[in-house]
Amino acid sequence: MKLFYIGIIQNETKPGVELCAEKELSAYSRFTRGSYEEFMTMFAKTVAERTRPGQRQDVEQQDYTFHAYGRTEGVCGIIISDQEYPALVAHQLLSKVVDEFLSAHPRSSWSSGQPVTMPELRGYLEKYQDPHQADSIMKIQRELDETKITLHKTIESVLQRGEKIDDLVAKSDGLSNQSKMFYQQAKKQNSCCVLM
Repeated sequence: MKLFYIGIIQNETKPGVELCAEKELSAYSRFTRGSYEEFMTMFAKTVAERTRPGQRQDVEQQDYTFHAYGRTEGVCGIIISDQEYPALVAHQLLSKVVDEFLSAHPRSSWSSGQPVTMPELRGYLEKYQDPHQADSIMKIQRELDETKITLHKTIESVLQRGEKIDDLVAKSDGLSNQSKMFYQQAKKQNSCCVLM
């Protein structure tokens, strides 16, 4: 699970304009980073242009998923992740990023299409690489899954102990029957020997 891109794109006019963005391209070689950066920027703009105000969508392209959140203010938040990254976490992050962008940057600062700075994007890109740590619901779900596994193991061991107890009871019954037979045999032997 990996995030590659978080950005805000002005999408009320075509072509879309990237207002601010952060990219994580360390997984790619130095020679191909430029190509991947161009691909992500170009495709993010295309997805943003096709996202209507108030709409959330996920678009899959090759090994990537583009998560988009269009706002009525004329901007669209885009996150690019691998296909394993949970959409719920991506859309929660999009809501947070777009809200912070709109509260920090009035429309007049970006309506002309001039890029603006949003240093928080780098922090979000790093923090949300592990969605389990960043999202409380996923964190709780993981803890529940771990607890469930522990409970299953405990139940299995209790059942195995129960089977062992059943085996011991059966052996105990067998020994009890054998001791009764031994007692009866000994009694017969003693009565035979006394008569002689």
